[in-house]
Amino acid sequence: MIATTRRTRDELLRRWRAASEAAEHGMSTAEYAVGTIAAVAFAAVLIAIVKSDTVRSALEGIFSSALSTR
Repeated sequence: MIATTRRTRDELLRRWRAASEAAEHGMSTAEYAVGTIAAVAFAAVLIAIVKSDTVRSALEGIFSSALSTR
């Protein structure tokens, strides 16, 4: 009886580990996809901000004062 219980427990653990490892293989791809979409969205927001006239003039002022020779 104890041997049967151990075998059953060991088999269940083996199956559980195999199932959990198999489930993790697809998760990395989904995580990369979500991360890529978030990065693209963040880049789009930054581009929209930098293209605005206010930010553009502020950046031009910063660069011109940094590059001017005094």
